[in-house]
Amino acid sequence: MARMTILKNMVWEYRYRLALTYLLFTLEMGGHLLRPFFLGMAVDDLIKGSYRGLVLLTAIHLIWLTIGTIRLRFDTRTYTAIYTSLVTKFLLRRVQKNDVSKLSAHSSLARELVDFLEYDLIYIIEAFYNIAGSLILLFFYESSVVLICLSVLLPVLAVSYFYGKKMKVLNKQKNDELEKQVDIISTGNSRLIKRHYDALRQWQIRISDQEAWNFGIMEVFVILVIVFSLVVTSKFSTGTLEAGMLIGIYSYIQRFVSGLDTIPYVVQKFSSLKDIIRRIEWDDEKCSQGSLIKEVA
Repeated sequence: MARMTILKNMVWEYRYRLALTYLLFTLEMGGHLLRPFFLGMAVDDLIKGSYRGLVLLTAIHLIWLTIGTIRLRFDTRTYTAIYTSLVTKFLLRRVQKNDVSKLSAHSSLARELVDFLEYDLIYIIEAFYNIAGSLILLFFYESSVVLICLSVLLPVLAVSYFYGKKMKVLNKQKNDELEKQVDIISTGNSRLIKRHYDALRQWQIRISDQEAWNFGIMEVFVILVIVFSLVVTSKFSTGTLEAGMLIGIYSYIQRFVSGLDTIPYVVQKFSSLKDIIRRIEWDDEKCSQGSLIKEVA
């Protein structure tokens, strides 16, 4: 299993920048989660002839918009600096001429590593906030809905586990083929080149098929949560149902199921990330050993 030393070192080196960008994202998600609550309040207040809820909704939206704009501007500066530093150090450590094919493939994999921090990790954190935040806020609307949401988590995790094992194998096989790319192209042999790209195409198709099947299964769970939650809310709610309350409940159910949809994606990304880091770290060890042998000689 990959030790993820590269990822840990990279995060530690840029810990202050990353901490700031994730803090901004946390504040941004807070505003994102509160918008349905204040939207429901605005609707109820407007029905009663009051603009108080509308003013609060506007204020929350403007704060969310401001924080999001600042974060997006800061993100680009942070992650381009990380990628430039990572790929420069990575390439300078390679001194063997016969590693050009792996260098090319690994420089692309290094981009994927930085993309994980810039996009995928943000996506994962957003999913966590959607699941946890929605459950907390749904509890204040209708506690029975929370039980329905929690009941579907176990089968979702089970499906995601088997999905992750399958994707781990497929990603490894695709990256094995990718590492050969430059060497195959440099041969100029049209038959080998065609075979290589056909192989990459087949692995990508198999990955896509697995994603499609998983998407279908997950959407079955999603519709079950939505249907049962709305039925329970309308039939068994102990309080008076207002339009704003229904808007809030439905919005948070949507956010919860959006978080559920992300779980298989998270599993897939971590499987891919482990394979990428394993290759880079294993190659680092070979380069370090090669340099040591030369020094001894």
